[in-house]
Amino acid sequence: MLRLKASLRIMRPMAKPKKKKQTSNTIALNKKSRHDYLLEDRMEAGLVLEGWEVKSMREGQASIADSFVLLNNGEAFLHGSHINPLLSASTHINPVPNRTRKLLLHADQLHKLMVSVDRKGYSIIPTALYWSHGKAKLEIALAKGKKHHDKRAAEKSHDWTREKNRIMKHS
Repeated sequence: MLRLKASLRIMRPMAKPKKKKQTSNTIALNKKSRHDYLLEDRMEAGLVLEGWEVKSMREGQASIADSFVLLNNGEAFLHGSHINPLLSASTHINPVPNRTRKLLLHADQLHKLMVSVDRKGYSIIPTALYWSHGKAKLEIALAKGKKHHDKRAAEKSHDWTREKNRIMKHS
């Protein structure tokens, strides 16, 4: 009789394991850079940040849309980036959203950038801001400005590729 009761016991479902929240490592993208520049060589640079900037970036309050990199005295600096301070920031800190931020690069990378920028028409453009192993990283690219006819040709080929894929999908 005891065996019968044990086998008739109602089985409750086990608790489902909690799913980890999938978050993207990307903080900000510079989509306009692909349209305005021909991106040639890309590299990763670290950023010198203050504590309030890191907290704001974790909340997604950063923008690199109109930013650029300048080389000065053998160092690289990010100009024009904007990080909104959080409302809960400490009162003894005076946050400056558009301050110039130093980039951390190896000496050989800096030398390569300096040589390339000295050539006519090259500039250093930030393309993405993201997290890598808990640290904020900036992807920069050596870029050459596109002429108006280059932009039109790129747009035409992009439109043709999109149309071709649409035709192949319906066939």
